[in-house]
Amino acid sequence: MSASRFPFTSSPKGWFAVALSRELGPGQVLPVKAFEKDLVLFRGEDGQAKLLGAFCPHMGAHLGHGGKVVENTIKCPFHAWQFDGAGQCTKIPYADRIPPKAKVRPWTVMERNGMVLAWNDIEGGAPEWEVPVIPEIGSDEWTDFEVREWDIKTHSLDMAENQVDVAHFQYLHGTLDYPASEASVDGHIMRVASKAGMGTARGAVAGSIESTSYGFGFNTIRFKGVVDTLLVTSVTPKDKDYVHVRFCFMVKKTGGAALDRGVGKAFIAEVSRQLEQDIPVWENKVFVHPPMLCEGDGPIPLFRKWLRQFFPAGTFDGMNLPAELYNA
Repeated sequence: MSASRFPFTSSPKGWFAVALSRELGPGQVLPVKAFEKDLVLFRGEDGQAKLLGAFCPHMGAHLGHGGKVVENTIKCPFHAWQFDGAGQCTKIPYADRIPPKAKVRPWTVMERNGMVLAWNDIEGGAPEWEVPVIPEIGSDEWTDFEVREWDIKTHSLDMAENQVDVAHFQYLHGTLDYPASEASVDGHIMRVASKAGMGTARGAVAGSIESTSYGFGFNTIRFKGVVDTLLVTSVTPKDKDYVHVRFCFMVKKTGGAALDRGVGKAFIAEVSRQLEQDIPVWENKVFVHPPMLCEGDGPIPLFRKWLRQFFPAGTFDGMNLPAELYNA
């Protein structure tokens, strides 16, 4: 990502999805790109998901391309070295002695809410919080995940800030008005509640929206209206330029499958349409800090204060990017 657009790390602190649980079956291996790293995700015979640096320290083979699960280890496709979930080499089939430095970096993983989540901290810190169990997921009263995914050339910060940028809903997405939002912060958690629903020029839908962000990496949005809908999102940094966006929709069953799937699918399509309207803006905007705000802009200042905890200390102090960057 161009330093002139976002002059700070592309990978803030937090829990981020690296796969859906259903994508990683027993004994399966997946190559993963996240946090500007090549990684390998695998599930051992014990059922646990493990995430390691992708490249074998022996001669550099990518463990995610051709690697095999052996019990609770992953075997390199090149020379059959085996690595456990802690990244330690446990076996070299043609050697009696394993070099002490034969290891790859392990990543802390939490599997919860149908997602495999990895903790990221560029300063090397241990996890500072957990993602809670979301009660709707796995409930018989709610549908399974309906998933939409995008790779977007932006920063997870910009996507997170969208929830408090109330004015853009009317002028970019065509909603009948922009929602009156109230935001609150509790440590790493930000909650945003909006009275208005998802009404657009296509038709008004009364209801409310409740968004809860657990850092930048995991978010739930509850839409209450004609059909209650839960959106579970994770925006995972891939490299310096791109994030991978997962939108996992669930619709509350209301006694009629046609209603759930018909109205619910139409609502999913509308939310997806609005996100895709954001993409050209996100992919071409710059980060302005501090932003020039006016009355009616929503709780953006609170968001900007909240975000600091996910970046190295001092990241945003005194930040004033060159005026010519904004054609000033």
